[in-house]
Amino acid sequence: MNTQNTPVHIKLWHREFWLMAMSSLVLTMSVYTLIPIMPQWLMQTENFTPEETGLSMGAFALGLYLFGAPCSWLVQHYRRNVVCMWAILAVGLAIALLWHVCELRSEFVELGFIMAQRLVLGAAFGLAQMVLSSTLIIDTCESFQRTEANHCASWFARFALSLGPLTGILVYTYCGFHGVLLTNMGLAAAALLFLKLVKFPFRTPEEGIRMASLDRFFLPHGFVLFVNLLLISIVVGLLLALPHKPMFYAMMMSGFLLALLAQRFVFRNAELKSEVVSGLFLMIAALFILLAYPTSPVAPVLIGLAVGIVGSRFLLFFIKLSRHCQRGTSQSTYFLGWETGLSLGVGLGYLLFYKQPALLLYVALALTVVSLLMYHLFTHQWFVRNKNR
Repeated sequence: MNTQNTPVHIKLWHREFWLMAMSSLVLTMSVYTLIPIMPQWLMQTENFTPEETGLSMGAFALGLYLFGAPCSWLVQHYRRNVVCMWAILAVGLAIALLWHVCELRSEFVELGFIMAQRLVLGAAFGLAQMVLSSTLIIDTCESFQRTEANHCASWFARFALSLGPLTGILVYTYCGFHGVLLTNMGLAAAALLFLKLVKFPFRTPEEGIRMASLDRFFLPHGFVLFVNLLLISIVVGLLLALPHKPMFYAMMMSGFLLALLAQRFVFRNAELKSEVVSGLFLMIAALFILLAYPTSPVAPVLIGLAVGIVGSRFLLFFIKLSRHCQRGTSQSTYFLGWETGLSLGVGLGYLLFYKQPALLLYVALALTVVSLLMYHLFTHQWFVRNKNR
C-alpha cells in the first residue's frame, strides 16, 4: 500500500478507548508541564547552572529505558493494567517527592537529588506508556481496529506537547512552582482514575517468558526508523528549550488540528513519501521564520503541523515494519525514539545553547536538513524493502 489512507471505524470510539486515550493525555501532560517550568525553577530558585539544568532535564531520557527489558515479564506475571497503574502511581509519587522536598527544604536542592528524581520519573513514565500503548489499548480493540487505535491514541499523547507546557506556564504565572507540581499530581491521579474505570479482558499468562527481553521494548530491525525519528524529535526538544509565551503553545495546538485535517483530506491518497518530506520542509520553513521573526505566530503553527504529520506517519511505519506479534514492540520503539529525542533536545538546549537562540536554531535547522536527506535518500527506500504489512 503506497498511499496515506487509513480507515476510520466509529465503533473504535467506545467508552474504554476514550478512557485510555484520556489517561494517556493527562499522564503525558503531567510530565510535559515541567518542560518550560522546571529549568526556570532550577536556575532562578535553586541556583543551578545551565549545564546542571541541561543534565537534569536530559536524565529523564535515560530513565525511559530502565524498565524496558523487564516490561514483557512484568505484564505476563502480573495483571497488565495493574502494572500500568502502579507505574502511573510512581509518576505521581516522584512528583510528590519533589513537591515535598521543595516545601520542607531549608537549603538548596542538590544536583544529585534532581538527577535521581528525573531518572525515576522517566522510568515510571516509560513503563506506564509502554504498557498502555503496547498492550492495554491493543487488548480492548478488535484486531482490524488496532492500527487505527494506536494511531488515534498517539494523537492524544501528541496533544500534550502543547497542552502540557501551556498549562504549566499558566499555573506557574499565578500559583508558582508548587502549584505546577500540585497540578501534575492531580493529572497523574486523573490518569490513574481513568484507567481504573476500564474493564480489561483476562489474558492467560504465557509460559517461559524471560525476565529481560526486547519484547514490548525495542524492535531491532526498526533501528533505521528509530534513528531518523530520534533526530527529528531532538529538533523539537531544542525548540522547546527556548523561552516561549503561552500563545506559542496555543498556536502549536492549532497546527496539530491542521495536521489532522491534512491527513484526512490532503494526504489521504498521496504518495507514501510525501507526508514526511512535506512535514520536514514545513519544519525548515518554521525555523527560518523563527530566525527572522522570533515572535511570529506562524512558526508554531507550522511546527505543530510538521510534528503532527511526521510523528503520526512514523508511528504507522513502525507498525508496518513489525512482524507477527510485534505490534506492541513497535509501539514502544516509536515511543522511546520520540521521548528520548525530546528529552535530549531539551537537555542539550540548556547545556550547550542557553541564551544563544540563534545558534540553537541554526543547529536545529542543520539537524532537520540531515533528517530530511536521511529519509529521502535512505530511510524511505529501506522501509519499502523491509515492511511486513
